Amino acid sequence: MNYRHHYHAGNYADVFKHVLLLQLIRAMQRKEKGFLYLDTHAGRGGYDLAVPSILPDGRTREPEHPAGIGRLWGATDLPVPINDYLALVRRFNERRGEPGEELKFYPGSPWIAKLLLRPQDRMVLCELRPDDAEALDFDFARETGVKVLTMDGYTALKAQLPPLEKRALVLIDPPFETKVEFADIQRGVTDALRRLPGAVVAVWYPITERARTEEFHRTLLELAVPALFAELSIAGESSLLRMKGCGLLILNPPWQIDREIRAVLPVLAERLKVEAGGSAGCGWLVPEQ
Repeated sequence: MNYRHHYHAGNYADVFKHVLLLQLIRAMQRKEKGFLYLDTHAGRGGYDLAVPSILPDGRTREPEHPAGIGRLWGATDLPVPINDYLALVRRFNERRGEPGEELKFYPGSPWIAKLLLRPQDRMVLCELRPDDAEALDFDFARETGVKVLTMDGYTALKAQLPPLEKRALVLIDPPFETKVEFADIQRGVTDALRRLPGAVVAVWYPITERARTEEFHRTLLELAVPALFAELSIAGESSLLRMKGCGLLILNPPWQIDREIRAVLPVLAERLKVEAGGSAGCGWLVPEQ
């Protein structure tokens, strides 16, 4: 496991993922009953953007957050969910002792969720990398309603579902280091829905090859549950960028979440694109006729 998210903290993919995660959590909280938030690949709780990222060969890697959240920071006339997201990032900076307007720290998905959860909600964070799991455990040691597990996230789906609450929001956000990651996701999601058929499952994925993305969508259609996808591309198909965009596939999506996501995607696409052809879209997966 070589992936270190510090390289990418606050980039366009994080912005996209965390704005939509916020919308999903808000949608889950329309009901008073609590739920379990299960993060299968949690990483660290947060990231210091001032710390340089050093590549294995000793070179310093350029930070990606200026082209991500940096393009939204201080902006006006943004949709409410994006402003809500930016307010969460400011709260995280305040917790880290930076109450001003300077963006110094970026929260990972664990803190995005924790800052939103109610007393009746709880969270389980899974991280297989020992040093990241240790840092995560330290970060949340004094927080209530949080359990950190040093274990494979796909195994955790079997161990943690169904929860006592009988409601769950699962985030699957793997590093995609291996060629079998999509297959692992399919098996993991199948296990999750077998144990809790009504679970809301959100899967983040990179867009590198359109054919591969479409194949991934087709495999999850076999689960025969409502499936919504949202995608953001920062460049067109002809771009030389390896990862031109990313997507979030939501199984058992909350009511009207598609309408809410569609309201923010055009703004994200306009603010975050780096080349001509950047776009965003949201739609339902339907079987081929």
